[in-house]
Amino acid sequence: MSKQASTGTRAGRPTLYNLDRDGTLIRTILDKVTSPPNLAPTELAKLLRQHPLPGGQILPKSHLLRAYRQLCARDGTPVNAEVMRRLRVKPTRTASGVAPVSVLTKPYPCPGACIFCPGVDGMPKSYLPDEPGAMRAASYSFDPYGQTAGRVAVMSELGHQVDKVELFILGGSWSCYPEDYQEWFVRRCLDALNGSDAATLEEAQQLNQTASHRNVGLVVETRPDLVTTEEVRRLRWLGVTKVQMGVQSLDDRILALNRRGHTVADTRRAMRLLRLAGFKTVLHWMPNLLGATPDTDRADFGRLWSDPALRPDELKIYPTALLPATELVEHWQRGDYHPYDEETLVSLIATCKTLIPPYCRVNRLMRDIPAPNIVAGVKRSNLRQIVQARMAEDGLACRCIRCREVRGSAVDVDALHLDRVGYSTDATEEVFLSAATPDDKLAGFVRLSLPHAAPPLAELAGCAVVRELHVYGYALGLGTRQPGAAQHAGLGTRLLHLAQRTARQRGYGRIAVIAATGTRLYYRKRGFRAGELYMSRPA
Repeated sequence: MSKQASTGTRAGRPTLYNLDRDGTLIRTILDKVTSPPNLAPTELAKLLRQHPLPGGQILPKSHLLRAYRQLCARDGTPVNAEVMRRLRVKPTRTASGVAPVSVLTKPYPCPGACIFCPGVDGMPKSYLPDEPGAMRAASYSFDPYGQTAGRVAVMSELGHQVDKVELFILGGSWSCYPEDYQEWFVRRCLDALNGSDAATLEEAQQLNQTASHRNVGLVVETRPDLVTTEEVRRLRWLGVTKVQMGVQSLDDRILALNRRGHTVADTRRAMRLLRLAGFKTVLHWMPNLLGATPDTDRADFGRLWSDPALRPDELKIYPTALLPATELVEHWQRGDYHPYDEETLVSLIATCKTLIPPYCRVNRLMRDIPAPNIVAGVKRSNLRQIVQARMAEDGLACRCIRCREVRGSAVDVDALHLDRVGYSTDATEEVFLSAATPDDKLAGFVRLSLPHAAPPLAELAGCAVVRELHVYGYALGLGTRQPGAAQHAGLGTRLLHLAQRTARQRGYGRIAVIAATGTRLYYRKRGFRAGELYMSRPA
């Protein structure tokens, strides 16, 4: 790269353009970007190839996006939202309506002794140093402020709206970390979103209610055996709204063989506590553990839905990866363990996906482990696409939330129809109220929990609970409206009113919501008032 072309740096990366030199070329490209009513990603890629930079370099979309912003600033013209949408890099990042920001906690001892789990010095348990998320975290020395601010900045640079941030705190088992570290970690994440430092967690939460980057969901990972009433209260005080748990299997024999350290009874008890406290639940399930077969895995997966104590809101399917320096490798070397081949695994997951009810979202089908780390077995990082192709070939369908999200499709809010799916758990009646397009794409939903058992926290006594309210489509900026977008068109309010009416008809005098710090203003405008840990109003 010539010195002339490298006119500046950002995070150590030289730019590929000179705005004074290349401004005419960039304007030419932008004119062609904005002229057609629709522009497919493939058409934009073709356009960039047709207009290379001097020297033949192809202008990356990210640099075109940055140049467009600079041109707007130089000319004093407003940034066009449609141009930003067309130039957005990795558009699926915010296709579910929020900006996901993942951060990792520092390495800390884990009580588990799982035979499949790697332990690498300098990394949280189960993480490898060349995983993308782990590499980012290590580059910030696992500092929560730096990780959060860095991810928000990068996503903004790539053209994403980062007004509404869902914060994922990953790493080791959250409940094992010291309480003062937990409090400091969450506060510093919020400080990064707020753009200012708070003296206390409560102050940071208060500031975030009106911040430019609002926390609309806070997610942590833990183990079923660590979930207690006291832990539930503390999670809520920290602002947590969603809890991920690695259950791995629903067979005590398999759990014991793999030295997981908890039982199915622990999972059932943890799910009951979390659901009664209004949390959204995400379970991790691992096929191909030691002692499992495709047939036992299919039966095991069915228990997620047949057992009323389970029935999670979201699911991550993590096929067991055979990783170096784990006890599972020793079983493989002795011939006691056999990784599934690709045909077996794809067939198994395709069958499992047909069993998933419409109230559950499948977030992932494979961990983001670089292929060179996998000793044997399936190494494909695009397993979801392979499974989807197989299902299409076999005429199979999955109606999970992720497969039905509207994503970038235009939505006529007036043409949406409301669906109601009810299901029982061991402690509640759950009502999944959703709004779908005429072609069955999901535009939004509300999860309403109607408990018939005493809640672990007295504040929820006698309350129906809104555990989640979500409107899909690409994330829009706070207070903005865009034709054809489901967000900010009143759909969330309609779903919330429907939940209130349902709760009232079922005899509940109050309705509560597990509100993230950045959503409290939204609920306050709709009549909810803050209590100690929740917001509520008359039903």
